[in-house]
Amino acid sequence: MSSRTVIACLLGLMVAGCDKQSPAPEQAANTASGEVSSGEVTDGEVTAAPAPEAPKPAGAVDRAHKGKAAPTLGFTTLDGKPATLADFRGKPVLVNLWATWCGPCVAEMPTLAATAERLKGKVAVIAVSQDLDGAAKVTPFLAGRKLDALPVYLDPKLGLSTHYRANLPTTILYDATGKEIWRVTGGFDWAGAEAQKLLAEV
Repeated sequence: MSSRTVIACLLGLMVAGCDKQSPAPEQAANTASGEVSSGEVTDGEVTAAPAPEAPKPAGAVDRAHKGKAAPTLGFTTLDGKPATLADFRGKPVLVNLWATWCGPCVAEMPTLAATAERLKGKVAVIAVSQDLDGAAKVTPFLAGRKLDALPVYLDPKLGLSTHYRANLPTTILYDATGKEIWRVTGGFDWAGAEAQKLLAEV
């Protein structure tokens, strides 16, 4: 199988995982108990469906990989200079895998930028794009957005997302020795109280 085919398959999996909405627990419970959700027909009558609420991003924290060493895979800066996670050794690093086409990724980026600014000098916060077109896609996307505090890198070969078997967004926290502490899959408010509590673990 060619590397292009493998990348296409991985991209398809990430798209499937990104911005996926699960039914609310109440909805699942009501359906299971036989209650009819709004918008369904009962005895010939149609009930009106309420306006949908905007989804509230809430990532899932995973500690199953705690203690694992950061991968040695390379990526690049926006201007093509090589980089690895080892470049950040000696300081905790928060690594965010994202893409321009991923709704939850884009939604959480301002909170990542705010966190990068707040933790400057204490924790390195970086965002590594998984866009196949690299700088050609990412640079125009960043133009005009207030994300200057967030260092953005490129991984157009999807090396990191393949290594982590990650849906996007996925964010991993490493300690100063390069050992994983936890990872979060899904959109998250990185400027919120829950994130601050998690980041205090370094």
